[in-house]
Amino acid sequence: MSNIEPSRDRKYTIESQEDCPQKQADKFLVKFWGVRGLIPTPGEDTNLYGGNTACVEMQVGGKNLIFDGGTGLRVLGKNWLQQQQKLVAHLFFTNAQTNRIQGFPFFAPAFVPENCFHIYGTAASNGASIKQSLCDQMLLPHFPYPLQVMQSQLQFYNLTPDNVIDIDNVIVEMALINKIQKSIGYRITWEEYSVAYVSDLQTEIDDSDREGVMRLTQEADLLIVNPSYIASNFRDSQTPIDCYWEIAVDLARTMDAKQVIFSNHHPNDNDDFLDRVQIGLKSNFDKAFLAHENMVISVN
Repeated sequence: MSNIEPSRDRKYTIESQEDCPQKQADKFLVKFWGVRGLIPTPGEDTNLYGGNTACVEMQVGGKNLIFDGGTGLRVLGKNWLQQQQKLVAHLFFTNAQTNRIQGFPFFAPAFVPENCFHIYGTAASNGASIKQSLCDQMLLPHFPYPLQVMQSQLQFYNLTPDNVIDIDNVIVEMALINKIQKSIGYRITWEEYSVAYVSDLQTEIDDSDREGVMRLTQEADLLIVNPSYIASNFRDSQTPIDCYWEIAVDLARTMDAKQVIFSNHHPNDNDDFLDRVQIGLKSNFDKAFLAHENMVISVN
């Protein structure tokens, strides 16, 4: 590990580490472990798309990156433990809201001494660092064990929207995409391939955020974005669905993004409703899909 001061350097360079699980040094793979927004929604009417909150794994250039630590992070951790390998991974948070961090206390690989995790995030709306936010949710009475019982090596990095991180030529750029929620988006670039993870866009992109959003999404091979939540509390055959994708599809067309994946579905959006959204979406933008748990996309 390079000897850097995370809160001071604009560009972080992470030197070579142990290989990620199931290393594929020539691949850029994206897997969805949690695709639900706000709160987990287990149940028979969400089985098809999934009920775990946000967690996306990227295996890129032989490195392992994770974006957000909702309850899908627990499922990812169980999968990794089965591989019985020493783990080194990089975990990026978009914000410190509950649905983005609630899986972290249940991330089993973090309790294994041989493992190492680099953890990145910006200050929350109350000024708390990502380390403080993760620590606070593991204090009594919220959780029985403090973060200190995690025996793996945890390296924390305090990000600002102009940071750039270089992980052995896997470049991670970031920008503020939602100033209300203090959320940042990411662009992951490796060789000539790129993925934009902007999963907390506002219903209307604020002018002050527009430049950063454009920088992250321009000509991305894959754009991962949140839907626009529909105002109705109930989904039925009469509910209009075009507003679900309108903003993101317009963004994809303007920025020449090649493919769009919608994730972080509203808790009220059951499988039948999302099936109807997918049909309408495909007629509007052919290279657009709704994320479901265990979906794997090969970027290259």
